[in-house]
Order: sequence, then C-alpha cells, then structure tokens
Amino acid sequence: MDTRSPEQRRRIMQSVKQKDTTPELVVRRLLHGAGYRYRLHRKDLPGRPDIVFGKRRKVIFVHGCFWHAHGCSKGQAPKSKLDYWGPKLAQNVERDARNLRDLENAEWQVLTVWECETRDPERLLPVLRDFVGE
Repeated sequence: MDTRSPEQRRRIMQSVKQKDTTPELVVRRLLHGAGYRYRLHRKDLPGRPDIVFGKRRKVIFVHGCFWHAHGCSKGQAPKSKLDYWGPKLAQNVERDARNLRDLENAEWQVLTVWECETRDPERLLPVLRDFVGE
C-alpha cells in the first residue's frame, strides 16, 4: 500500500525531471572538470543521449536506477500498483535496449552511468576518462 495520498504522489511524480537531473549534473561536472567538452541531448540520435561526444562517436546515458530498473536497491519496482509499474518499467528497459542497439549499429560507442554510481565521483571519474579517451 502506498504511504502517500494520491495528491502527494501526483506532486512527487510531476516533479521528476527528464533533463538536468542531479546524477546527470554530477557526470557533466566531472567531465567538464577533466577538460572534456560535449553536447547535450542530441535529438537526432536514438534515445536522445544525455551527453554526446560527436567527433569521437561516443555517447553517455545517465539512467535513474528506479526508472530504468537497475539491479541495485534503488532499482526495485514498488510493491503497490504492480499492474501499472511492471509494464511501464519493462517498456523503459526495452526502449533502452533498442536505443543501445540502434546506436551501436550506427557505430556509436555507448556508456550507461547509473544513478547509484554517481554517489562515488572518485570511482566514476576514471571510468568516464577511460570511456571518452584522449
């Protein structure tokens, strides 16, 4: 059972952003601080990647653990309204896989950074540098 009233839940869900989320800003600050320059949310690429390195043909998606059904503790489906959340989260995972496949078929390299990984910037920075390269 949901611990929030329908009105509270509605307000919470309306406040969820699609762009410029806290995890995305963490990744962008790390990359910018390391001297990398990039484009944001290119509409002409499958899935509108969060961060795009056009000349390098590399993209980064920063996924929220809940919304993209990551295997961590934050990525668990809610216990209520499974008839709604089950298919919704499954569609997100399907769409992510399709976008990944389309990008790779177009010869783009893809890195997915999970929200839970952004909580340890010292560990994340080498991963980002490794992916982007020189």
